[in-house]
Amino acid sequence: MTDQKQENAGAPSARRAFYLTTAIMYASRKPHFGNTYEVILADAVARHRRKAGDDVYFLTGTDEHGQKIEGYAREAGVSPKAYVDGVAEEIKGLWRRMNTTESRFIRTTDEDHERVVRRIFERFLRQGDIYKGRYEGWYCTPDESFFTDSQIKDGKCPDCGRPVVRATEEAYFFRMSAYADRLIRYIEDHPDFIEPVSRRNEMLSNFLRPGLQDLCVSRTSFSWGIPVESDPRHVVYVWLDALTNYISAIGYDPDRSYEEQSETFRRLWPADVHFIGKDILRFHTIYWPIFLMALGLPLPKKVFAHPWFIAGEDKMSKSRGNVIYSDDLADLIGADGVRYYALSEMPYGNDGSITYDNVMLRYNTDLANNLGNLVSRTHAMTLKYFGGVIPSAGPEEGTDAELKAAAREAIDAFMRDMDAYRLADACADVFGFLRRANKYIDETTPWLLAKDAARHDRLGAVLYNLLESVRIGAVLLSSVMPATCDAIFRRLGTSAVGYDTLAAFGALESGVSLGEGGALFARLEEKEFAAMIEAQKQKRAPAPSEEKEKEPVAHEAQIHIDDFFRVELRAARVLSAEKIPKAKKLLRLIVDLGDEQRQIVSGIARFYEPEDLVGKTVVVVANLAPATLCGVESRGMLLASGEEQVRVVFLDPSVQPGERIR
Repeated sequence: MTDQKQENAGAPSARRAFYLTTAIMYASRKPHFGNTYEVILADAVARHRRKAGDDVYFLTGTDEHGQKIEGYAREAGVSPKAYVDGVAEEIKGLWRRMNTTESRFIRTTDEDHERVVRRIFERFLRQGDIYKGRYEGWYCTPDESFFTDSQIKDGKCPDCGRPVVRATEEAYFFRMSAYADRLIRYIEDHPDFIEPVSRRNEMLSNFLRPGLQDLCVSRTSFSWGIPVESDPRHVVYVWLDALTNYISAIGYDPDRSYEEQSETFRRLWPADVHFIGKDILRFHTIYWPIFLMALGLPLPKKVFAHPWFIAGEDKMSKSRGNVIYSDDLADLIGADGVRYYALSEMPYGNDGSITYDNVMLRYNTDLANNLGNLVSRTHAMTLKYFGGVIPSAGPEEGTDAELKAAAREAIDAFMRDMDAYRLADACADVFGFLRRANKYIDETTPWLLAKDAARHDRLGAVLYNLLESVRIGAVLLSSVMPATCDAIFRRLGTSAVGYDTLAAFGALESGVSLGEGGALFARLEEKEFAAMIEAQKQKRAPAPSEEKEKEPVAHEAQIHIDDFFRVELRAARVLSAEKIPKAKKLLRLIVDLGDEQRQIVSGIARFYEPEDLVGKTVVVVANLAPATLCGVESRGMLLASGEEQVRVVFLDPSVQPGERIR
């Protein structure tokens, strides 16, 4: 039986449409484990909704335009289209490896998508929502985002923390301010629109209420994008292009009202949920709703911003060398092992963590020792004592009622948590029940019952209860670990795999022969696991002859010695340091400059605790013009190195505060 058929087993004939999406993956590089989490999350929800009887449309895909991709293609010596073709196929292959069931994999180079984007742009022009102007400000190339002076923090992008560059070019702008008040009212009137609630408060406080800047929606400094029909020197800028995929994929016609759209579009839109990473929340809860308002379309029912997966204690980054890829992990623990780890280890509102030690612990504890052990022991005892034929259920005795009550509680909790997108909690609900079933084995001691012929019926009832518990666990987990649960259903010889079979304990049919057994999950041994990880690292490492020359460090334009001496660098002693409320990246320092004390705000809170700085001698740019950061005045700047891993420059303690650094 296929996944699709299993998931729709017991579904009613007239099914409710359920439309869910992921953010489309940027086609620049192979996605790492943290990127893959979102698609696994969406796929598990899609499978769950199908089993619940909904007619699911699940959209994912790739975002393929932009300056960064144009640059990557140039470096690779191929056309941008050839470059994104290769990356898109790699991403599709990874999704297949993760056993995802998307309804469509959209690419922003697809002809139907590009046509819709061009027509939306022209419609906005006709409506007066877009006007031509000139952009001058700060630009973050990695994020392809523009920022104003007030948004920049220490010369860095407020989203990713990397350096920004000054940019100026002719561009079209969308009048965001014309819709801001309407969007604020909508968010306030629809508290479930943005989840978790902390993300909702962040958008209102940090972006909407302070006032929206008009948004740049075209570019002229590069050509890899969708040309503007009425002004082909411009290409449509990434967010108007990328976000539109959610409606272009289901047949949106920009020249028709919502009531005039196709039956398919009106059945699916508005989307039930957009799953996105927390780093792109602003684009999905401010820009996207405003675009939809301008088109006269209803807003999506929910935007769910999930946290990140952190490699140990740091965000995954190739420059840090801590990237883990899902297909590599699948080679070690299987695709279902990857899916289960991703879903069980990501909390609802906080970042999840992945290390190889955690992977091995979670795999051995939950999959090998709990689920795998329960299935193999129950299967083996049924073979041994009943010739592999499922025995009959008997009257309740001992702890039978407790086991059945635990099953009911797990089912109810699982459904609530899955519907609320609390997938880690949903996994915990099921594995808590499986632990109860393992305990039931110890309570009922089937091996002792087997020695007493008078207790043969009781032995059969115990094994039936265990087999039914295995079935219930597999029905619930089939959205999380579909291949594993298919294998369990085959072992049980059952077609009772739908949610409709969970109404009462006892849907497993007696008298049916079990299928073949074997270990579902082989326990991982530390030394062998470490050796496999090291072999993967060696396989990915380039041979010495293949290593590329180190790229030269990019330097700023040369300056005259007089320019340098205009920068007043002085030694300063840190007298106190404290975190600034509601500003996670900033520390407020009071420093002694010898003849005066200064207050300095520095974006180093992610790298230093306040107590690490007190008493240290640092270098301060003393003649920097005052600036206000998050409402706190800063009179100077600390000297530090690095971008993704910042290190403050400390001086020998013997250097006196106020000494000039030359």
